[in-house]
Amino acid sequence: MKKVILTCLVCVLAISTYAQERVNPTFEQVLSLKSVFGAEVSPDGNHVVFTKQSTDWKENRFDRELWLSKNGGAPFQLTNNPKSGSGSPKWSPDGQWIAFLSTRGEKNQVHAIRVAGGEAFPITHTDGNISYFDWSPDGKTIAFLQSEDKSKETKQQEEKYGRFFVDDEEYSLTQLWTVNFDPNRLAEMPLPDQMQDSTFKADRKAQLLLDSVSFNINYFKWSPDGQQIAIEHQPDPLINSFFGADISIYDLSSETMTTLVANSSYDGLVDWSPDGKSILYQSSLEDNTSNYYLNGKLFRIDVDGSNGKQLAADFDEDLSRISWNEKGIFAMCWQKTDRFLLSINPEDGSTSFISTGDINRVRGYSFSTGATQLVYTGSGDDDLTEVYTTSYPSRGAAKQITSASAQIEDWSVADSEVISWESQDGQVIEGVLHKPQDYDPAKKYPLLVIIHGGPTGISTPSPTPSYVYPMVQWLNKGALILRPNYRGSAGYGEKFRSLNVRNLGVGDAWDVLSGVQYLEDEGMIDGEKVGCMGWSQGGYISAFLTTNSDKFQAVSVGAGISNWMTYYVNTDIHPFTRQYLKATPWSDQEIYERTSPMTNINKASTPTLIQHGEFDRRVPIANAYELVQGLRDVGVETELIVYKGFGHGISKPKERLAATWHNWQWFAKYIWGEEVELPSE
Repeated sequence: MKKVILTCLVCVLAISTYAQERVNPTFEQVLSLKSVFGAEVSPDGNHVVFTKQSTDWKENRFDRELWLSKNGGAPFQLTNNPKSGSGSPKWSPDGQWIAFLSTRGEKNQVHAIRVAGGEAFPITHTDGNISYFDWSPDGKTIAFLQSEDKSKETKQQEEKYGRFFVDDEEYSLTQLWTVNFDPNRLAEMPLPDQMQDSTFKADRKAQLLLDSVSFNINYFKWSPDGQQIAIEHQPDPLINSFFGADISIYDLSSETMTTLVANSSYDGLVDWSPDGKSILYQSSLEDNTSNYYLNGKLFRIDVDGSNGKQLAADFDEDLSRISWNEKGIFAMCWQKTDRFLLSINPEDGSTSFISTGDINRVRGYSFSTGATQLVYTGSGDDDLTEVYTTSYPSRGAAKQITSASAQIEDWSVADSEVISWESQDGQVIEGVLHKPQDYDPAKKYPLLVIIHGGPTGISTPSPTPSYVYPMVQWLNKGALILRPNYRGSAGYGEKFRSLNVRNLGVGDAWDVLSGVQYLEDEGMIDGEKVGCMGWSQGGYISAFLTTNSDKFQAVSVGAGISNWMTYYVNTDIHPFTRQYLKATPWSDQEIYERTSPMTNINKASTPTLIQHGEFDRRVPIANAYELVQGLRDVGVETELIVYKGFGHGISKPKERLAATWHNWQWFAKYIWGEEVELPSE
């Protein structure tokens, strides 16, 4: 084998003349790309606030701060919290203030900053972390969600009995609070005598609503007149308790709450109608056995419980980011690898797509008061996500107010296209094929298959796909990358998402292997140089392939399931397994064995890298240890790397960089025959 020593600054040298004319970015440069999201338009439609994420390598975190564009002008940074960041901006109803969440002390609190200028100041001073907030329609009150304080009870228990917990009974309920917003009093520096004044302190003290109830509040929405609050609640905050979520209306004047929607499965609050007479909600109705993969249903109902009606009933995809304003109901939806903004008629439920020009994938949107101005974030196949603003209905091209894509204008990045092929059972499968920019159709390239998670995730065209996989650098090294949207992926309708029910791993493997065979039959790849990898569900499929196929020269399993039986009893989402396999291990052992990578461990032969977070609850680390020990026992080359302190995802830049290098090393060795040392500088 060749011995190759690389440094962080020169992770891969471009090998073609074309690539030398452009920059082959380092791993750090890709991980340092700034991104924009969460754009919110001001009530009058003139200004836009959004969040920009950057990478702080010194503090080992991804920093998020608010940026503001006024009157369509160049954005400028609005907040600066170097230790924690800021996010979740919301305009005050009069458009004079922006409230946001930020940790500028010990806890996450609501802060406000005047749009005209000045310093931000805290609105809340609570002992807990605030997870969500919203302005009242008159702008005089802010309601927010915060977990109850059980520190006293916990301390008393520990002092007498030590530390223990009862499974599924240790939690703190999320409660609804309100606080007055008077900027003239909140923003001023209190005098010593004011600190003793009860009225002064009362203005700043949050008030707990619904202090006598024993349920967890997930979400709330003020009514348009500010007299009521619609509340989505469930029995407790445990993840599987969402099946018991219902919707109630709280009346502030009478301090009474009335249940409005209470089906036996999930009921999720969406929005009020503009006139305050109706509620929009999503529901699984009575379905507790298939709502992980079937379409959610959208309904409207009057607040007196009458005139219930399903909307968008014939639309075959899940809807997200749904809102209701004076111009109608709006939502985002996947349609294969594109993501559109959808309009829904509140009366008859009919749907139509809203044009966003050359933007293939809308990531978020916001309307001004009266829905006359629309702001959205989105991207095309060859650029990064940007913020756009336009009148509504559109009377011309949208104006782009950010320039994130300028970061990659001199990079050698991915050329992407969507391809399709037939799987083993005849099902048509799509995937994203990434090519180097100097692609030569006369050559046969090594192939790296990268499988998304979910399974209801989706892979889409992008110039700089990454996470913990150095895709851009592999392309520039001279490889092709296939990212299959296997059965179960979002964007292809309910029937397609149901195709891997009682067929997990098995049907997914058909889809991946047939995609590889298609590229080989087309003469595009070297069938002796093929690698496979993925995270979460993609890690599971990779593990299934490593024990059920000898097609690959190397595999990387990221946070993957190795044995459905042991996974079922360890994960925090037991219903997921029951819904997809339609059984428990005790009622149908055969389906658990047929779909588990460990069942055929004795057939494994592919060198396999395993990557896992130390404290992963979604796919507990026992899955990694089971797979690595099984591979070792049958003599397969394998390595397990545990990322300390992390759960299901690698969320810090340094560890994400490490995981990227680990994948680079593994596939360099088994695809290219190179030994790569981890850089020390």
